[in-house]
Amino acid sequence: MSSKTFKIGIIGAGLIADFHAQALQAMDGVKLVAAFARNKAKADSFSDKYHCTGYSDLECFLAHEDMDVVIIGSVSGVHLEHTSLAAKAGKHIICEKPLEVTPERIDQMIQVCQENAVSLSGIFPRRFNDSTSIFKNTIDEGRLGKIVLCDTAIKWWRPQEYYDSGAWRGSWDLDGGGALMNQSIHTIDLMLHLMGDVKSVTASGGLEAHHGIEVEDVAVAIVEFQSGARGVIQASTACFSNSGLPASIHICGDQGSIMMVDDKFSVWDLKNPKKEDETILSQHGIYENSSGAGAADPKAIDFKWHQRNFEDALGALRRGKKPAIDGQEGKRAVNLICAVYESIKKDGLKINL
Repeated sequence: MSSKTFKIGIIGAGLIADFHAQALQAMDGVKLVAAFARNKAKADSFSDKYHCTGYSDLECFLAHEDMDVVIIGSVSGVHLEHTSLAAKAGKHIICEKPLEVTPERIDQMIQVCQENAVSLSGIFPRRFNDSTSIFKNTIDEGRLGKIVLCDTAIKWWRPQEYYDSGAWRGSWDLDGGGALMNQSIHTIDLMLHLMGDVKSVTASGGLEAHHGIEVEDVAVAIVEFQSGARGVIQASTACFSNSGLPASIHICGDQGSIMMVDDKFSVWDLKNPKKEDETILSQHGIYENSSGAGAADPKAIDFKWHQRNFEDALGALRRGKKPAIDGQEGKRAVNLICAVYESIKKDGLKINL
């Protein structure tokens, strides 16, 4: 399979599908051949734009000749349904975040893919930027010493019109949650990737600045990691900013402190500096007037991280190996977010949990 050109179809023709298509167009050894949307006009418009075959019938889409891989970019709460149908049709799966809205539904996705001998890979593109790799390598090398604290902040803004634009937005069954599950999951996944698993969590959250939705637009969680370190998650879609406040993750140990703001380092303060640190900061240090990718406008992201994510998933297929984000890895952030929701529920969430 090493020299094979993968023929790929996309389920969903919404905003994120554009980034998927652009990423695929920038890659070698792949061809976008088909796209599915329930709305025929959307399917036709998307297929015209990206020169593939459009379908509004899912069965016909899955029967597209020689299609190997399906990228799922549909509403979160139907990922299980789409994965099951695609897996039973013999298609390998690359699925947007969250894989599904509960760990139990993700387990069903993993099982159906195993039963049909197809690969399941998740999409967490922020893992695939250079700064994340540098951050993780620095931690793994022990340069921060004993890590004691980690705080993450996702102080984003979504206007009421965002939630009003689709009946599924802000619902438990289809969106799976609010600021935590939909927007903050990327940074929460990064936190777990860098810090390891969480031992316990206590949280508070509610709906404060929006109306007509079931889920939270603000939440704060205090976590204890298996390592003994402590951490804080701040998540919101109610923090107004014209340009967008970037997501950040700050990790401190007894020998150093590093803070990453989106994909740039704003703090790089290590007890034992090395010459290579200067190069890291010159190439990946913070720049002035930076705004957060997707913080105020979900369209304001770059497809390059998706491209690297896809290259990892398809490269794993070529080699017969496990992708970096398989089903179990993709489930970790959902496990934690659902635990946060349980803690909020016990604490008296001001919305209908």
